[in-house]
Amino acid sequence: MTATLIRPAVPGDEETLWRILEPVIREGETYTLDRDLSREDALAYWMNPAGWCFVADGGQGAILGTYYLRRNQPGGGSHVANCGYMVAPEARGQGIARRMAEHSLEEARRQGFRAMQFNFVVATNSAAIRLWHALGFETVGRLPEAFSSPRNGLTDALVMFRRL
Repeated sequence: MTATLIRPAVPGDEETLWRILEPVIREGETYTLDRDLSREDALAYWMNPAGWCFVADGGQGAILGTYYLRRNQPGGGSHVANCGYMVAPEARGQGIARRMAEHSLEEARRQGFRAMQFNFVVATNSAAIRLWHALGFETVGRLPEAFSSPRNGLTDALVMFRRL
């Protein structure tokens, strides 16, 4: 695993974040975001001030991945966290996603959340599903053909949950 420091995103990280976000958004295989989403809208979504945005910093200015942490729902659902994760293409397979996921679980506990829920894990995203299961998440629901994949057509989405 590459040595990384997980730290809050800071002003000045936007360009590097966009270099990670853009290819994933444009590919359209793992997020329900509009594939034509603008840089400004993507960064506003990812760095939403109602939550927290973190980066996996490999040193010397190399941001290898990013994740956000926020409330899954307002009001009565605000004790459940939700996250999204992206890893730079050149850093995949180095344990960055696992490191960010472990950090997010710790951070969610620190912020007072009682559970974490992923509302929409595309069923063809097998690497993510393996990681979430390895970290104790359960698949609690399946949404048949809920995602339209450019590569695979209509694909199921999973709802995954873990108590903290």
